[in-house]
Parts: sequence; structure tokens; C-alpha cells
Amino acid sequence: MLNLCIFSGQNSCHLFELFLWMLGSFLLGWFLSRSFNKSKDCDRCKNCDRCNGVETSATTSIASSGSSTASSFAAAVVTADDSVKDDLKKVEGIGPKIQEHLNNDGIWSFAQLAASSIARIQGVLDAAGPRYKMHNPKTWAEQAALARDGKWAELKKWQDELDGGL
Repeated sequence: MLNLCIFSGQNSCHLFELFLWMLGSFLLGWFLSRSFNKSKDCDRCKNCDRCNGVETSATTSIASSGSSTASSFAAAVVTADDSVKDDLKKVEGIGPKIQEHLNNDGIWSFAQLAASSIARIQGVLDAAGPRYKMHNPKTWAEQAALARDGKWAELKKWQDELDGGL
């Protein structure tokens, strides 16, 4: 049997062989993931501008007022069809996945969220599955109304008092 070990000790040879297998597996996985991601064109994240089809980004009118709170809080995106998509994650208790479920139900802006009933929002959470039923959207519409109206300082103060949206 041909011994390709360049080290004198048998254990060193096994470690080197293990390292080569691990390196090869890593490279193979990396190349495969790159080839599959090219075909999907980043479809899996849904959070970047490229996946959302964003043409231009702009902040809401309150953000242009120069307030540091407004500029850090206000985030709206103007899409190709001129509809406004607000960052609903600015509402205490809403994370990226809940925002995705609200978007799927047609709620994209603070105004739409403020106009939604608690029953509708709870229905979205219930339909999303058991892990979302524990969230309570009782204050989400009120928070969204403050964001819609540009009352960022008042919203920030209230959110500091809230615990997970309650």
C-alpha cells in the first residue's frame, strides 16, 4: 500500500488528511451555495433593496425636518409604483418576520397599520402560526398613528415605557 503521509508520525498524517477533507468539503459547499444563489438572485432574504425591487429610497417628510430623532426613526421607501413602504419594525413589538406577515396581508405603511383593527392584526398573527400567537398587538395601531403623524419624540418616549409592545 502506498503511504502518502509526508509526516513522520502516524497521528500527524491522520490530522493532515482530516484537514484536507474538511477544506475540500468547505470549498465544495461554498461553490455550490454560490451557484444556487445566483439562480435565486437573493430571493430568500426579502429585506434588501434588490429583493424588494426598490428603485429609490427616501425618508418621510418628518425626517427632512432635521431632527436627529426623526432621521434615526423615520424610514420610508418609495418603490417604482410610488407606493410608500414604511419600516413597520419601528413599532415596538414588530420584528422582521411579523412585518413580513403584515406586508403579505397588505399592511405596508404606518397609516395602514394605524387604520387596522386589533382583530385584523391578531388574525394575521394567528394565521402566521403558533409562535406568533404570543404577541399582543394592542398598542401597534396607536404607535403607528404617532409614527404616521411624525410624532417621533412622543413615540420614542412611549416605547421606552413599553415592554414588547405592551
